[in-house]
Amino acid sequence: MPKIPFVSLRKGVFSILVGLGIFSLGYLVGVGGYKGDIKNFPRVTISREVPQDKGELDFSLFWKVWDALGASYYDKEKIIPANMVYGAIEGMVSAVGDPYTVFLPPDKNKVVQEDLQGSFEGVGIQIGFKGNQLAVIAPLPGSPAEKVGVKAGDYIVGIKDEEKGIERGTVGISLADAVQVIRGPAGSKVILSLLREGSSEVIVVEITREAIDIPSVKLSFEGDGKIAHIKLLKFGGETQAEWEDAVTEVVKRPEVKGIVLDLRNNPGGYLQGAVDIAGEFLKTGKVVVIEERAGTKNDYMVEGVGRFLNTPLVVLANGGSASASEILAGALRDNNRAKIVGETTFGKGTIQEPQQVNGGAGLHITIARWLTPDGTWVNEGGLKPDIEVKDNPDTPEDEQLQEAVKQLGF
Repeated sequence: MPKIPFVSLRKGVFSILVGLGIFSLGYLVGVGGYKGDIKNFPRVTISREVPQDKGELDFSLFWKVWDALGASYYDKEKIIPANMVYGAIEGMVSAVGDPYTVFLPPDKNKVVQEDLQGSFEGVGIQIGFKGNQLAVIAPLPGSPAEKVGVKAGDYIVGIKDEEKGIERGTVGISLADAVQVIRGPAGSKVILSLLREGSSEVIVVEITREAIDIPSVKLSFEGDGKIAHIKLLKFGGETQAEWEDAVTEVVKRPEVKGIVLDLRNNPGGYLQGAVDIAGEFLKTGKVVVIEERAGTKNDYMVEGVGRFLNTPLVVLANGGSASASEILAGALRDNNRAKIVGETTFGKGTIQEPQQVNGGAGLHITIARWLTPDGTWVNEGGLKPDIEVKDNPDTPEDEQLQEAVKQLGF
C-alpha cells in the first residue's frame, strides 16, 4: 500500500468519516445469503437520511489523537496514514455492535471473495458468532479441521500460529480478523483452543492447513437406488451448475422414488440460491420473508418450474446448517413439503450485502433480517427438527441419514 503524506491526508479522512458515519449504509456476508455476484460488487450508495444532529458532530478529539500519534509515536515507520484511515473506518463500523457488519480493507476483502469462489488454502471451517463468541458454523467435509475432530458449534476461544507470531484469545475479535489469522498457506499449522457445548474442558487441536476446493453438491443413492441423497454443501457461485448436473443424473433414473436433501454443515451463501432450489420442490408459495429497516417486508416467492414437485422429500439439518440453508429448510417445512430430521440448526437470521468501495476494500452491512414463511425468526434459536436424531460419532453408521431414509419408506 503506497504511503500518503501524513498532513495532506487530513481533509480526505474527514470527508470519508463523515460520508460513512452519518449516512445510512448496508452489509451481507458469508453465511447469510449474498445479494448479487461477488465478482461484481455494487458501488456504495449513500442515502440522504441525514441525522438531525449532523452539525453537532465534533471531530476535534479524532484530530487531536491523529496529530498526537504523528508527533509522538516512537516508530515513524508504523505511522502509515492509509492504514490509520482503514483502522478508523473499521472501528466506526464495529461500533454498531453487529459482528456481521464490517469494513474490510483490500487484503481482508480478498479473503471473502476467495471463500465464495470455493478454492483457497486453510483449515476448512466456516466461522461466525453465537452471541458475541466466535464459533464454528461448520467444518467442511474432508477438511483438515474435520479430520482433527473440530465440530459444528464449537466455540473458538484461542488461536495460536507460531510462524505468524500470533497467540491470542478471541474476545472482541472481528470476523475478518479471525479469518485472516486462521487462514494460511498449505503446509503451515495453526492451533485452535475450543470449548464444546456441555463441557468446561478446553480442547486444543493443531491443524495443518491444506489447499481446499469445496464442491457445492454431492450426489449418491440409497435404498437400492430408490432414494437420491443430494448433499448441498453451500450456496456459492458455482452451486447452480453443480445442482443442474445432480438433477440431470437423478431425473434420468426412473427407479428414484424419493429424495433426501442433506443440508447438514451447510453454512449458507447466496440468498437467491436458496430461493431457486426451493422452487425445485414447491409449485407455489412463499420461500422467505425479508424484513428491512423501518419494518418493510418483502416476500420471496417460488420461481420457475420445479422438477421434483411430487417427489417425496426429507430434509437433513444439524447445528452446522446456517442462514441460506436454514431459509431453504424452513421454506420446505412451512409449506408442508418436507419434515426436518437431525438437530437444531445454527440460527443466523440476518442478511448482509457486500459493497465494493475504493481501492478493493469492502463494506458488508446487515440490511435485513429474514423470517420463515410462517414468521419464525431463527436468530440464535435455530430451527428445531421435526424428528430429532443425534449422529453417534463412535459408530460407522450415519444415524441421521438412516432415519431420513426410513421416513421415506422405500
